[in-house]
Amino acid sequence: MTNATIVTAAMLAIGDELLSGRTKDKNIGHLADALTMIGIDLREVRIVADDEEAIVEAVNALRVRYDHVFTSGGIGPTHDDITADAISRAFGLECIHDPKAMDLLGQMYARRGIEFTEARKRMARMPAGAEHIANPVSTAPGFRIGNVYVMAGVPQVFQAMLDGLLPSLATGTPIHSRTVRSPYGEGDIGVALAEVQKNHPETSIGSYPKFDGNSFSTEIVIRARDASRLDAAEAELAAMIEAIARARGGE
Repeated sequence: MTNATIVTAAMLAIGDELLSGRTKDKNIGHLADALTMIGIDLREVRIVADDEEAIVEAVNALRVRYDHVFTSGGIGPTHDDITADAISRAFGLECIHDPKAMDLLGQMYARRGIEFTEARKRMARMPAGAEHIANPVSTAPGFRIGNVYVMAGVPQVFQAMLDGLLPSLATGTPIHSRTVRSPYGEGDIGVALAEVQKNHPETSIGSYPKFDGNSFSTEIVIRARDASRLDAAEAELAAMIEAIARARGGE
């Protein structure tokens, strides 16, 4: 495969609670899995506090480096939900109460007989001209501006927003992966494994040690966009393991 299309992405997870450890992030892994399936390479993840300067700096750095930038967190109704303000500032745009979002939220709260307070109206704020990202769980939309996609931090809502967003994204050639199991530890295969990687520069080969309580083994994962390159690397890995077995007397 000589014409593989590579599309890249980054994620910015926002929230003091992530850095303090009070909240354990569940969105990074979900996003990585979803993007890999459709051929988008997640290349970088940053976690920043609820700090406008930090968010602006990170967004402006990431959006010029990658095709897509996904953010999570900071678009709720409280004073520390400042993501909309920060994204607006990063793009040099006014942060407004979006009329369509105000209407969606107003109707939802009216149906539920709940007052549409000033705090709840904060969830309708976004940069002027931003497009909505639908929220089928709790109505309050995320938004897209340029190549930045701003979504909720609550995992159920983040995942629902992402599900609706994925079909609209520019994607690349998917990466295929295959696992080869070595009965030998990384210390036994490290030198030979490096040579295999050198011989197959268009694949990515990772090693993951396992210990069963008695001995070490290794799972070797090969990734490539071209199935024939995957086959070639897998064959050489099999030959490598066989050679080690012969050298060790058939262990």
